[in-house]
Amino acid sequence: MASTQFLCSSRQLYTSKTQPNCFRNGGLKTHLPFSFSTKKTHFKTAHFVTIKASAGKKQVEIVYNPDERLNKLADEVDANAGLSRLTLFSPCKINVFLRITSKRKDGFHDLASLFHVISLGDKIKFSLSPSKSTDRLSTNVPGVPLDDSNLIIKALNLYRKKTGSDKFFWIHLDKKVPTGAGLGGGSSNAATALWAANQFSGCIATEKELQEWSGEIGSDIPFFFSNGAAYCTGRGEVVQDLPAPIPSDIPMVLIKPPEACSTAEVYKRLQLDRTVSVDPLTLLEKISTSGISQDVCVNDLEIPAFEVLPSLKRLKQRVVAAGRGQYDAVFMSGSGSTIVGVGSPDPPQFVYDDEEYQDVFLSEASFITREPNQWYREPYASNAGADSTADFAQSV
Repeated sequence: MASTQFLCSSRQLYTSKTQPNCFRNGGLKTHLPFSFSTKKTHFKTAHFVTIKASAGKKQVEIVYNPDERLNKLADEVDANAGLSRLTLFSPCKINVFLRITSKRKDGFHDLASLFHVISLGDKIKFSLSPSKSTDRLSTNVPGVPLDDSNLIIKALNLYRKKTGSDKFFWIHLDKKVPTGAGLGGGSSNAATALWAANQFSGCIATEKELQEWSGEIGSDIPFFFSNGAAYCTGRGEVVQDLPAPIPSDIPMVLIKPPEACSTAEVYKRLQLDRTVSVDPLTLLEKISTSGISQDVCVNDLEIPAFEVLPSLKRLKQRVVAAGRGQYDAVFMSGSGSTIVGVGSPDPPQFVYDDEEYQDVFLSEASFITREPNQWYREPYASNAGADSTADFAQSV
């Protein structure tokens, strides 16, 4: 069975116009006598064999079209080839700015933030399980829960609850996004799992439905059903898509110490009278017209996060001091503990020289978005060692 990425628009199933004329399954390449397109498979150029024969005074003409037979074969494969495996990129996000505007009666806080997807992400492989009662999750890193407390399993359970689907999965999570980083890695994994489950079920739910359902298990998850750039309000679940406000060629560096910030503890220490007073819509307008600068990349959670983790405050101060002229802005993403430097992919030299920072997580990244009716694609241009099978899966 082919391991390809099937893309659905609302309730319709599509395949890519650019799909190579073969399937790749591991190291096996099988060429087929036809190719898929977004329309029903047919050969545009017909090759006819004409045979003329005479029978007395009558002339008989027999026309044989070999492509008709191939088209019938293609139709049969289209009808029988169900999706059994799927590999998807699960990118993380940063908060370009994050304003906390009020505390709600339900104990949560209202926020206003520019969320943007970036090129750092995990890879998740889904396979249909013969089991009709349980999912099985594995991962490449220790410490990630593999039971139903994991947002991937929660998302799959939610999908089955909402749709009545009886499909269960074997899932392998190739984790690259650090946990406790304020990058929304777990939320992205959950959104990716919802998208995947919908592909396996023939897209019986719309993207809008997936987005609405996802808010039941996490406030940041609905954002990932945007085009990749969105102005988010409420608890984060009210998502307003934006035209990409930041050029994709602007680089950044992510610096995360081994210590994580507890989101609950950060919000517990938050004092609204110590937050900035600038209107978040003013920040959004400045970014849209003038780009990223230090004065627009504000984060109201920095002060309480720096109280929870004083070393994080020192890290930001050192990055700012060492990177004068190197970065357009230096700020914390989400509730921490990642410090983002926008404008250069290179960390300051002290991160390499000081023993204190020998265990920090470092990654360059860029801003990305997604095309309508497709999931996010990993930017392979900067990843020459990408697996060819995964490359194929992402290209379809």
